[in-house]
Amino acid sequence: MNYKFLLLLVVICVSFFSCSPKNKKESNSTAQDSSLVYKNPLPVAFGDPYILKASDGKFYMYGTGGVDNGFQASVSSDLVNWENLGRIYQGNTPESWTVANFWAPEVYEIDGKFYMLFSADWKHNPTNEGENFRIGVAVSDSPAGPFKDLMDRPIFDPGYPIIDANLHFEDGRVYLYYSRCCYKNPVKSEVADWAKKQGWFDEIEESWIYGVEIKPDFSDIIGEPKLLLRPPVKMDDKQAEWESRSVTSKEVNRRWTEGSFIFKQGDVYFMMYSANYFGGKNYAVGYATSKDPLGPFVKADNNPILEKNVEKGGIVTGTGHNMMFEHDGQMYTVYHGRTEATGDERVVFIDKMEVTTDGKLVVHGPTTEEQTIN
Repeated sequence: MNYKFLLLLVVICVSFFSCSPKNKKESNSTAQDSSLVYKNPLPVAFGDPYILKASDGKFYMYGTGGVDNGFQASVSSDLVNWENLGRIYQGNTPESWTVANFWAPEVYEIDGKFYMLFSADWKHNPTNEGENFRIGVAVSDSPAGPFKDLMDRPIFDPGYPIIDANLHFEDGRVYLYYSRCCYKNPVKSEVADWAKKQGWFDEIEESWIYGVEIKPDFSDIIGEPKLLLRPPVKMDDKQAEWESRSVTSKEVNRRWTEGSFIFKQGDVYFMMYSANYFGGKNYAVGYATSKDPLGPFVKADNNPILEKNVEKGGIVTGTGHNMMFEHDGQMYTVYHGRTEATGDERVVFIDKMEVTTDGKLVVHGPTTEEQTIN
C-alpha cells in the first residue's frame, strides 16, 4: 500500500515539473535560439545590399532591384527572418531629377531623419551620353520610407558618370566616396597592352574610386574630389591578377574599382572595394588601408578577401559590392553573389568578418552551410 502511494507521488511530481513554467521558458529559449540559424543565400534578391540598424532596433536592408524606377527594402528583427516592405522610393517622376538605372542605395539615420544616397541616370543630358549616372539624396521620416528627393538635382556634377555612394562621418565632417564609371575612361596599362596584343580588345576602360568632403546638408562638395583607388598599371603588381580577371578571361574590356565601403578601427581607415564585372563570376572584394580618410590608401597583401569558391568545390560566384556592420560585438559583411541554383539573379549573403591581431581584414565566406547570428 505504501509502495503504491509513493509511486503515485513520484508520477505526480514528474508531471508537475515537466509542465512547469521554468521548463516551458527553457523550451521557448531553445526555439528562439534555433530561429537564429540561417543559411546563405538569404531569401532576398538584391544587388548591392546595404544594412542599417535603425534606432528602433530593427535591421533594414536596401539594395538594387525588385522594383522598376526606384527601390524596395526588407526589414528584420534578428538578421535571419526578413519581411519585404515593398517600394520605398519612386523615381522617374516629373518632379525628380532621375530617369532610369537606380542603383546602390545606402541609408543613414541623422537627427531622427533617414537619408538615402543612391545613383541614377540624370535627366539633364544635353550631349546624350550613354551613361549619365549621378548621385543624389532622398529623405524620409522612417527607415521604411517613403523617401522623397531632397533636391531637384544630384549632389554635384563632376563631368563624368558616377555611382556607388558611401559616406563617412567624423568630427562633424562628412566624406563622400564614389566610383567614376568605366564609360569613356580608357586607360593605358600593361594589361591593356597585353589584351590588345591578343587581339581581344583595342582599349580597356576603367572605373576609379574618389573621395571628397561634402557639406553636412548634402547640398554640395567641399574642395575637389581626390583619386583614392584604381586598377594596377603594371602586370607584376600583386593586385593585377585578381583585379584584371574580367579582361584576362576575355569577358569584357573593362576593369572596375567600385562599391567602396569605408570604416575606421583604431587609427586605421579600411576601405573595402569590388573589382571585375559585376555581372560575371569574377566579381570579388579587396581592401586598402590609410591613416587619413582621403588617403593615400595602400591595397592589402591578402586581397582578394572575398571571391568565388567554385574552384574549391563550392557553388558561389560573383561575390561583391559589400558593406560591414556590427552586431553584438561581431563584425559582419553583407554582399551579393550567385549560385548554380540562382543563375544570373543576384542574391544576398551575410558572413562573419574580422580584423586580425596583425591588422588584416578577413571575411569568413562565402558560406552556404548553416550558421548562427551571435
